[in-house]
Amino acid sequence: MLQARAIANARGLLMGTTALNWRGAMLYPLTFQPIFKERVWGGRNLERLYQKPLPPNEPIGESWEITDRPEGVSVVANGPLAGSTLRWLMEQHREELLGSSAGEAAQRFPLLIKILDAQQTLSVQVHPPPAAAAKLGGEPKTEMSYIAEALPGAELFVGLKRGVTRSEFERRIHDGTVADCIHRLPVKSGDAMFLPSGRLHAIGAGIVIFEIQQNSDTTYRVFDWNRTGLDGKPRQLHVSEALASIDFNDFEPSLLQSKYSRNPKMKVRYLVNDPLFRVDACQVKRGQRFYLQSDSAQIISVLAGRLTVSGGEQEIALKAGQFALLPACLARTALKTETQVEFLHVQTGDTE
Repeated sequence: MLQARAIANARGLLMGTTALNWRGAMLYPLTFQPIFKERVWGGRNLERLYQKPLPPNEPIGESWEITDRPEGVSVVANGPLAGSTLRWLMEQHREELLGSSAGEAAQRFPLLIKILDAQQTLSVQVHPPPAAAAKLGGEPKTEMSYIAEALPGAELFVGLKRGVTRSEFERRIHDGTVADCIHRLPVKSGDAMFLPSGRLHAIGAGIVIFEIQQNSDTTYRVFDWNRTGLDGKPRQLHVSEALASIDFNDFEPSLLQSKYSRNPKMKVRYLVNDPLFRVDACQVKRGQRFYLQSDSAQIISVLAGRLTVSGGEQEIALKAGQFALLPACLARTALKTETQVEFLHVQTGDTE
């Protein structure tokens, strides 16, 4: 138990202890109004699983839960700051919000948090690494996908099959068989995949994903399964940009293999420890009270169950499919589980 507690403490999860103080203005745990994105490959599962108030009769593929993008900015849904935007918080309270990750480069909130409902297979795509993005006029993006639900037979397309060369890949783009070059992985609920920029990938049909991303929306499509978009026309491909971005030495990557710790009250599974963000999966028994501390911003993404989050004289109740942003300036954030709970604990990383 002591070993498991030490593991949890190392990543900012404290059972029955207080958190460190951070000098700065007092904010509070923030929730936001989701922003729904219609996608040709989307469906209605976010309504079924999480009671999201989806617009009627539209295939919704993405719910942007925490976003500071020109094409979608989160609006605070709770407390005295309700109606304010994450953009305003970054402009007025950047250091209090981000803490140690508030580098001078952090003009926008560094992460983009989504839920995806892939009822059809997404396009084969890649996000550019920093060097390629600078040349192509895009934005780099590293991300992580956590499988919240997967139908039997669901799979991810990730990386290249071993031995595939760039010349073969280019030839197969032109003859329509490029999907044969891509490594496929069967997936189930609870699986997770790290997708550094440059890694070729596609989400297969029948999967709901919690996605933690670097704040970017640059995607270069290589192949779109010969389908049409919502307007009835083939969707735009970005073959030359994709070829300049793909890591052609990235063969047959694996799902994240980490295991949960053995603490019977709070189990923690390390998923990603990247300079851009850190992510753990947590399972906590009903009726437990614990605390979070970090010198950077944190995000709670509830996968299953219900819990309350208290800090800065505000208390919020979260259920599956809901998210809370914990500003770095909070001296202490208390969490109490109303049921057995599973959640992702996300910490922002370097923004320089």
